[in-house]
Amino acid sequence: MNLIQSAKDSISELLAQAARRAAEKGTLPSAEIAGLVEIPKNDANGDFAANHAMHSARTLHMAPRKIAQALADELSLEGTWFAKMEIAGPGFMNFTLGDRWYRDVLAAISDEKDRYGRVDIGKGRKVMVEFVSANPTGPMHLGNARGGVLGDALASVLEEAGYNVWREFYVNDAGNQIEKFAQSIRCRYIQLFRGEDAAVLPEDGYHGDDIRELAEKFRDQYGDSYLDRPEQECLAAMARFGLDTNIPQMKKDLEKYGIHYDKWFLESSLHESGFVADTVQRLADLGYTYEKDGALWLKTSEILREAYRKQGKTDEQIEKLELKDDVLQRANGYYTYFAADIAYHRNKLETRGFDWAINIWGADHHGHVSRLKAALDALGLDGENRLTVVLMQLVKLMRGNEVVRMSKRTGKMISLSNLLDEVPVDSARYFFNSKAESPVEFDLDLAVRNDGENPVYYVKYAHARICTMLENLRRDGYEVPAFEAIQPEVLRMPEERSLIKKLAEFPDEIASAAQDLDTSRLNRYAKELAGDFHKFYTDCRVKGAEESLLLARLYLSDATRQVLASSLRMIGIKAPQKM
Repeated sequence: MNLIQSAKDSISELLAQAARRAAEKGTLPSAEIAGLVEIPKNDANGDFAANHAMHSARTLHMAPRKIAQALADELSLEGTWFAKMEIAGPGFMNFTLGDRWYRDVLAAISDEKDRYGRVDIGKGRKVMVEFVSANPTGPMHLGNARGGVLGDALASVLEEAGYNVWREFYVNDAGNQIEKFAQSIRCRYIQLFRGEDAAVLPEDGYHGDDIRELAEKFRDQYGDSYLDRPEQECLAAMARFGLDTNIPQMKKDLEKYGIHYDKWFLESSLHESGFVADTVQRLADLGYTYEKDGALWLKTSEILREAYRKQGKTDEQIEKLELKDDVLQRANGYYTYFAADIAYHRNKLETRGFDWAINIWGADHHGHVSRLKAALDALGLDGENRLTVVLMQLVKLMRGNEVVRMSKRTGKMISLSNLLDEVPVDSARYFFNSKAESPVEFDLDLAVRNDGENPVYYVKYAHARICTMLENLRRDGYEVPAFEAIQPEVLRMPEERSLIKKLAEFPDEIASAAQDLDTSRLNRYAKELAGDFHKFYTDCRVKGAEESLLLARLYLSDATRQVLASSLRMIGIKAPQKM
């Protein structure tokens, strides 16, 4: 139950009732009022502030303070969640919560237990979150590491928000990059037997030490038996060998990272089943393709131009975008990656019937988003509304004030596997779960610190501190009481009330994170909740307090433990009992 939103809705309804009574008495010319209810930055101004009087001033042709007074005169708070209402400034109406609301928050946590915080904005809609989807041609890098957390945490948030969620990894095991991958392995394989000058590594091939290692493993298994075989036979065998080596390693790294998928979807299956060809043919049948220079092109610019016109853009604005068409099938008969991507998303939305597809992509894919949505629109799949792409910015790895640029093993940026050898999984997941549109500076030194400067340690310590306190009180004969056994009204200290209000925010945070696709809210919330608990623990003695107060504070502590654990779980972080 979202008691923050419920309180806001209650205030709006109370003011609407007051307006109707005021209109009947003639103190307001109309009962039609509207406005927003917000939480003020300074709780000295109350727990909620309503701007209805100011918002309705022009409509009612009255001064805001006069409207506010007319509403106040007819406002009845008896039996509500609110203890008082005060008019402030130009006409704000500030509401202060009463005992009943704080009681209901704690009761909701008791009733809903581990389900507390869940909301139902998704209404069971089927949503696929596709994330990481790294090329299986080498180790996963830090961008993949960040995308893994953002996708996994988002999937968890959407589940808590009432969606039916599916996690998927799209394996790019076909196409031009796999051809280059195989050529790179073959070159290194030949060099192992005939020397560095016997084969030239393609300039646009893969140059990392991991390719050399794959060639060595291939040699160890097959000896020199592929030295003089036909090139295409070699490339097919080496591509298969490389993929069969790399994909299991990717799965292993992601398992270590705490990420599990419902499906690893192979791009090759789209080609082998004929689904890519069928998708391209459907676009052709709809009149959205043409031939040029032996290739088949999609009329991307025409589709986008029409979409932008519907959005209200002028022809002059559209011309500045320099729209271009896309090749779907090359002159050699091979389908492009873009054609396969259209087919894959058609498979998501049409064949498998997902209501909503969400992709976590790197910012370098920005230009691809509108083109893909346009192709889906052309297929009648409403790509504009049914496909959402979250673009994430780059990761900069730091050690103190110095940038960590290279991995000693591969000569490339440090891999996910390298990172997890040095940094705890929980720290990696916490630091990468930041706003996707903002670059990340990942401080290796901070990530391994075991003190309050490390935010993930700070949050986990709060949970462990509660568990230790509960265990100590259990030894003294005090179990966590049932809600019915406590007297919530004794919790009147500012630190107690602040902590309960923070617990009440949890459902609202989940709803906002789901609506904004911003899981970084969970980081901020968990840290704030931990901070509120630390203040409560310092200023509100539990052990040794008078029994009714001890039991109420014991219950409040355990409720905090429960919500902390739930918030960490959605980020993929373990909530420890001891530290």
